[in-house]
Amino acid sequence: MVIHYLEIVTPDVQETCDALEKMHGVTFGEPAPALGTARTAELKDGGRLAVRTPLRPDEDPVVRPYLLVEDIQAAVETAEAAGAEVAMPPMEIPGHGMFAIYIQGGIEYGLWQL
Repeated sequence: MVIHYLEIVTPDVQETCDALEKMHGVTFGEPAPALGTARTAELKDGGRLAVRTPLRPDEDPVVRPYLLVEDIQAAVETAEAAGAEVAMPPMEIPGHGMFAIYIQGGIEYGLWQL
């Protein structure tokens, strides 16, 4: 599956962008008014990852992508350093790799290491 546009809605846009840049080697641009002021990063597969604040007072933080990482422990440490709470530390699923879940700005993110 190729994700063309993955949107993360959070009140902590800068912290979220900083952590994702460090973990995944992407660069977020300036807010794009046409995309609800989302800051976006182009992905190697041609998709785009977008991070924006809620557009309405009743829009809750949303989305939990499972993103591949080369070193799940380092990725979790980077997330913690950016102020994230680890909901599930790295855990192995035999035959499938390792996963972890962290929460930052009310959003649950999944990390996956093959």
